[in-house]
Amino acid sequence: EKWRRQIIGEISKKVAQIQNGDWLGEFRIRDLNDEINKLLREKGHWEVRIKELGGPDYARVGPKMLDHEGKEVPGNRGYKYFGAAKDLPGVRELFEKEPLPPPRKTRAELMKAIDAEYYGYRDEDDGVLEPLEQEHEKKVIAEAVEKWKVEREARVAGGDKEEEEEEINIYARQRKESEEGQQKFIAHVPVPSQQEIEEALVRRKKMELLQKYASETLMAQSEDEKAPRVVVSRHLVACYFLFLQSILTAVILIP
Repeated sequence: EKWRRQIIGEISKKVAQIQNGDWLGEFRIRDLNDEINKLLREKGHWEVRIKELGGPDYARVGPKMLDHEGKEVPGNRGYKYFGAAKDLPGVRELFEKEPLPPPRKTRAELMKAIDAEYYGYRDEDDGVLEPLEQEHEKKVIAEAVEKWKVEREARVAGGDKEEEEEEINIYARQRKESEEGQQKFIAHVPVPSQQEIEEALVRRKKMELLQKYASETLMAQSEDEKAPRVVVSRHLVACYFLFLQSILTAVILIP
């Protein structure tokens, strides 16, 4: 307890000096502030030892007026600044609050600003990219043609004449194959005339009108009227064939 009270007295004396120490100078203020922090740590060690020996727990019940006189830097736990030390160059900025970051935009807000230009569909509208692409395309084509010519001359020089003839006749062969392919797929489909198309349309229109306006009774009557005609015609055909058969039989039996 004696050493603790002695340290508290020293801390109070130095805190009073630094609070009224604008005239002390930057280096002296920094030294005083460091000494105060060392004494505070030493006081804390004595309080822990007193608690181990069965004494009061000053960390919980002891006065903290001396601690409250100092200001602790965020992120630098344990080190405090007192009096004029708070206004030292480089220290004032530590206590300034950082500006809040701008609020993040939602996905919907980000998608509002996306248009065709974002995906590169309007890159050619400024007239800068298209000439460059055309120039590069011509260069690539010229390089490919030059490479093909060199390889072709090398093959011809090596005695590969069959390949040269093959390259010369390749277009004629492709034309012949295309013509043969067209002949294979030709289908002879009879094309109806204009009169046949008109007659078919008239018949279709009649059927639609009949189905639309004719009642079920009329449809049944029309079916009944058609049935006897079919029977009579079949009966006549049967009689005609029997008549022909009898004539042939009579001709055969005549000596």
